[in-house]
Amino acid sequence: MAFLSSFKSTVFLWVLIVSSCGNTEKQTKNNQDSKSDNAEQVEKKPIVVGANSTEAYLELLKGKKVGVVANQTSVIFKKNGYTHLVDSLLSLNIDIKKVFAPEHGFRGQADAGEKVQDGIDTKTGLPLISLYGKNRKPSKEQLQDLDVVLFDIQDVGVRFYTYIATLQLVMEACAEYDIPIVVLDRPNPNAHYVDGPTMEKEHTGFLGMTTIPLVYGMTIGEYAIMINEEGWLANKAKVDLTFIPLENYSHDSEYSLPVRPSPNLPNDIAINLYPSLGLFEGTHINAGRGTEFQFQRYGASFLDSTQYSFKYWPRPNFGSKSPKENGKVCYGKDLTKIPRMNEVSLKWIIDAYKNATDKNKVFITSGFTKHAGTSKLQQQIEAGLSESEIKATWKDDLDKFKVIRAKYLIYD
Repeated sequence: MAFLSSFKSTVFLWVLIVSSCGNTEKQTKNNQDSKSDNAEQVEKKPIVVGANSTEAYLELLKGKKVGVVANQTSVIFKKNGYTHLVDSLLSLNIDIKKVFAPEHGFRGQADAGEKVQDGIDTKTGLPLISLYGKNRKPSKEQLQDLDVVLFDIQDVGVRFYTYIATLQLVMEACAEYDIPIVVLDRPNPNAHYVDGPTMEKEHTGFLGMTTIPLVYGMTIGEYAIMINEEGWLANKAKVDLTFIPLENYSHDSEYSLPVRPSPNLPNDIAINLYPSLGLFEGTHINAGRGTEFQFQRYGASFLDSTQYSFKYWPRPNFGSKSPKENGKVCYGKDLTKIPRMNEVSLKWIIDAYKNATDKNKVFITSGFTKHAGTSKLQQQIEAGLSESEIKATWKDDLDKFKVIRAKYLIYD
């Protein structure tokens, strides 16, 4: 059953969790059996995304001037495909005034890091305001003609994937100008574990605005609630937040994204490997950009060719106009057959560093620190620490985060 809720306190949050996420068909079961029974039933039923629960949020939009934060993943699923959320709302006579676009743009065509320009959407004629260009936070002028903001973007659960930074900045702007925000929840394909180095305060930025681990194990809706309740918005402000939950979902649910969330995450394998191979973004090593196997391989011309049987040549393509090692032979590893990951792996970046013929060519120090969230990881790799030794240094921070995270989990 879909419902609306405004999370004003953790007590109210808990009441809503009990009322919404309980498995009504299993109420007579013993407490020790209810969780496993619920998990079994969740797996048998199709997951329903927040956007599909239109009856739960249309009343909040009717008669209002609406701004939508969306991209190509903001879709409502139907039996034979899907309809974009914006198109659907317009057909229902919702007064959408403008669309705010995150990294990669409204239609998801821009390269990673490429500035997205303001403009007009050719299909709908709506004004497009970029949140990945000159400004990354909506201004007073951009919000002053709105009554409510609707946020619906598919996340992949990795701290340096910038959609959660956009979420936080939009929430912050809405709090400053007293505009309610409605967040439509979507599954996180990497929600089944929590791992990686925790962002240090001195390194926070658009690749990590809060002190959370690299993989935080929450849906974007759960994360929005945590941002709000933990006082992570500027001046510890709170926004009027309404959350539209998923149905038939658990954190262990395997979810295959029907629309690629960004140009270089083409499939389930890439999304699952992204937390580990995304660390190569802060190096000179290619992680599959410029091929059809983005984040499913790694290599470089300066890795020792005698240590690798696999090689490939990156070329400009969709989503990567100028890939690292463009046109060069890259020696490295193919990871397309790796089983589903349940942790962040450091073995590949350690392997690449060990086999670099010129160690100075590996790390882009500032970029690597921004992605890792700490300067320690580069130092640990350069010092020759093993994966297990490095991971041992993450434990205390991970344990502390899990305590905070537990307060805001809506799903099993």
